[in-house]
Amino acid sequence: MLRTVIVENGTVQGLPAADPRITSFKGIPFAAPPVGGNRWRSPQPAEDWKGVLQAYSYAPISMQVRQEVDDNNIYTREWAVEPDIAMSEDCLYLNVWTPAKQTGDKLPVYVWYFGGGLQVGHPSEMEFDGERIARRGIVVVTINYRLNIFGFLCHPEITAEAPEAPANFGNLDQQAATRWVKRNIAAFGGDPDNITIGGQSAGGGSVMSQLTSPQNEGLFQRAIVQSGIFTKLYPGTLMPALRNHLKEAEQDGIAFFHYLGVSSLAEARELDAVYLRDKAVEYGAFWGTVADQVFQTGDPFELFLQGKRLMVPVMFGHTSTEFFSVPDPVTMGAFRRMAADLFGDDAGEFLALCGAQPDNLEEARQRASVSGIEYAIRIAAHAKAVNECGAPMYYYNFDAEIPGWDNPGTFHSVDLWFFFETLAKCWRPFTGKHYDLARQMCNYWAGFIRSGDPNGQDSTGEELPRWEPYTAEAPYGMLFADRAGFSRQPPGEMMKFLVDHYCRKNSSVLQYE
Repeated sequence: MLRTVIVENGTVQGLPAADPRITSFKGIPFAAPPVGGNRWRSPQPAEDWKGVLQAYSYAPISMQVRQEVDDNNIYTREWAVEPDIAMSEDCLYLNVWTPAKQTGDKLPVYVWYFGGGLQVGHPSEMEFDGERIARRGIVVVTINYRLNIFGFLCHPEITAEAPEAPANFGNLDQQAATRWVKRNIAAFGGDPDNITIGGQSAGGGSVMSQLTSPQNEGLFQRAIVQSGIFTKLYPGTLMPALRNHLKEAEQDGIAFFHYLGVSSLAEARELDAVYLRDKAVEYGAFWGTVADQVFQTGDPFELFLQGKRLMVPVMFGHTSTEFFSVPDPVTMGAFRRMAADLFGDDAGEFLALCGAQPDNLEEARQRASVSGIEYAIRIAAHAKAVNECGAPMYYYNFDAEIPGWDNPGTFHSVDLWFFFETLAKCWRPFTGKHYDLARQMCNYWAGFIRSGDPNGQDSTGEELPRWEPYTAEAPYGMLFADRAGFSRQPPGEMMKFLVDHYCRKNSSVLQYE
């Protein structure tokens, strides 16, 4: 087993994982600490170290709101088990799990971006333990990146200082970590030319940003987007906040500096990190990705449809009950006006599908409701570039029964326990069928990471149920319920109407007749 390796900045020593055939390396720096003059600056090269870096424990997490353990909050109940976890602005570190026996093994590599709305989260969350995926012959890397005000502030002085990297420092951290992997992963027995990036929620949205950035040509060979692709449908639907203009985002930064009582970037860089975090929370703004026309040249969903992305195999999916797009009108008259505004000459068909009557507004709203992520995925399958590039697209829906006194349904992020096969770390009373499903899901992920095709053998030696690529002509995907099974159930009539309408309106970039 590889317990000690040499990377570009020095020697690193890891520890046997719970399975001693796997070595884990935790807390390896991939960039210089983003403190002082490096605050609000693209990640800078890490310094060399002397001797052996003992990579035995996770590094501090990014600056963020401390998560209070609260049994009334499903997310803190599920994952926030360390309220006093070490936190620091010095946070640009990554973790590696490798099953390699020697540096020349050239194993496929998986690089993971965690979620949390770009405001919270970290790679040391217990569900992100990479050991189980590594047991499938994969080198797993989980990376940290800057969040909230530290990762996504914009300001005219920042732009003037570095116009080549004026924004999106959290996304640039992800990019820098992935580049570090490409340069160094051979030391861990990984193949630098066989890298898959993946993420969930804001991590999936970050994969979309990396997938559509013009700076990443050749950086990775596949992408997995879990619950991270979105497009607007009904008015009032909550959407990830992408700021479309750098100039506007800079004005937000000016206003925040005024709130802080500082008059320059230099003064703001001198502020204590905890004080800055707390003032940003008090200020109450959202800090996220901006279309800076350098790293991010537009909305990732629209860029994907236009073919302005890396033409690599992509896997998309979601849980069955998350992020439903629901019309918000409070009267039937307003509902009908919304239909006319959105669908024009097709409004009558929409209203008929809703069964819209004067006295059944709530029923009509429910009939109109669809999964926003499923809607975006089905539209993406119509893009000409998807159909012409030869790189397959795979789709899944996670609809397993989730046990627990809270009867949570397939809530946002619960699938992470399954993909990483870390159910044993969860408090929920999972039973045999859940462990069987997790084993299958982890095997599918390993297959896709290995070759861009999720199919292959289960750990039992049996063939996994066949997972066909998703196309506009065959809009089917894998259903993860009591067990994995490929579903040829076509989309419902409402979903079909909504996707068809979008495609007709945007036929210039979509393969639609």
